[in-house]
Amino acid sequence: MIVIKSYNFGIRCVKLRRYLVDEKREYDISKQLLRSGTSIGANIKEAIRGQSKPDFKARMNISLKEASESEYWIELLRDTEYINEYEAKSLLDDCVEIIKILTKIVKTTDETAD
Repeated sequence: MIVIKSYNFGIRCVKLRRYLVDEKREYDISKQLLRSGTSIGANIKEAIRGQSKPDFKARMNISLKEASESEYWIELLRDTEYINEYEAKSLLDDCVEIIKILTKIVKTTDETAD
């Protein structure tokens, strides 16, 4: 579930970057969102193939940090009027859902620590 959600979020970030560069000539903030938004899923995939529970937890924590950073960039794009409220809400809803899932995964990993 989180793999698919993070992958789809990454796709949305790639498409938003393309739109912002082509239509709005915005390069800097969208590049930051592209990096953090696509890093979420990449780190989740690495976590799944982790060598140990601590490795899994560390990668999931990195994914959580990247999701939080993505939330910041989306809010900044909204508040600087590069994207409208509707576009931002849709992205933020997805991002917040990912943050909630990752938070639960990290907490559950703590509870099941050996």
